[in-house]
Amino acid sequence: MDNLCETCWNYDYDEEYDEYYCMKDLDEDEVYRYLVSRQTRCPFYRQGDDYTLARKQ
Repeated sequence: MDNLCETCWNYDYDEEYDEYYCMKDLDEDEVYRYLVSRQTRCPFYRQGDDYTLARKQ
């Protein structure tokens, strides 16, 4: 699978746990469908970074 998490809007750093994680709030069914699907890309991927909002202002 393509791992584009580093450029995804939903990917964030948690200082408390000192790790990155996906902020997308998925329920059990959504996680299951994603894990068993044959998709090559995350259906929740959204292009963005820290400067996305700054560029729009």
